[in-house]
Amino acid sequence: MKLDDKKTAFVFPGQGSQSVGMGRDLAAQYSIAKQTFEEADSILGFSLSKLMWDGPDAELNDTANTQPALYVHSLAAHRVFTHLFPDLKAAALAGHSLGELSALAAAGALSFEGGLRLVRRRGELMKRAGELTPGGMAAILNLDIPALEKVCAEASREDEAVQVANDNCPGQVVISGAQAAVERALAGAKAAGAKRAIPLAVSIAAHSPLMASIQSEWNEAVDSASIIDPQIPVIGNVYAAAMTASGELRADIKAQMQSRVRWTESVQKMIGGGIQTFVEVGSGSVLLGLIRRIDGSVAGMPLGNPPDFSALE
Repeated sequence: MKLDDKKTAFVFPGQGSQSVGMGRDLAAQYSIAKQTFEEADSILGFSLSKLMWDGPDAELNDTANTQPALYVHSLAAHRVFTHLFPDLKAAALAGHSLGELSALAAAGALSFEGGLRLVRRRGELMKRAGELTPGGMAAILNLDIPALEKVCAEASREDEAVQVANDNCPGQVVISGAQAAVERALAGAKAAGAKRAIPLAVSIAAHSPLMASIQSEWNEAVDSASIIDPQIPVIGNVYAAAMTASGELRADIKAQMQSRVRWTESVQKMIGGGIQTFVEVGSGSVLLGLIRRIDGSVAGMPLGNPPDFSALE
């Protein structure tokens, strides 16, 4: 597959795309990927790569480890691409939730080390928020956003809020918040005509007010990180707009902690700007599936394992 860099966007996966073995074949095939995993192990002070490649699942699925694992795989794959195709640059970048930080690093706004330290901190803080203020999340299928917003408003109480957390694609939305409010919203969504309303096996209410307990510490971490203007526009999760200045990037990743991931709008924004091909850089192809449901006319390809790179040559 030949890429037209003026019509290609790179997208970076978020939590849920991890799996034991992620990145192993990439490191075996490409020395620059191997060096990336070794660099990450050195920065973190433990063998993240061993955890990624050998598990156990439970440890990899600990959010404090999951987030850096996904970041490192994405950046290793991006480095391989840049090494093999130095003259090709994407026209736009975007990442889903955690993936937005991978996009910032790929855009040159964050150094690899700076991004990794920030991602690790994000995972640690979100894990702590889940311990301090446990909550829940649920996937709602085939109920539109206005109807689901109404359901969430009716299910919320002054001290028990639930809200839309991820607008992933038409027909697939995730809600997040206090457990009791999520349970009320599940019942409300079914009553409103949702095809399915499925609780997710998490205790962390990401992208909801339950992240307020760690917001100030996250803001400090973002403020202390060295973030510069990106070399490629990044479409942000919170505002679903192209960001070209470091201040915009900081504001978006701070606000993202308690705000909706506007993935449907982000993808539509890129397509409206001329993007015709989406490349998912890192683990899995979850985002490509969402993008196909947003607009079936665009092309997509994964870029995380050696055969993916062979398809470009």
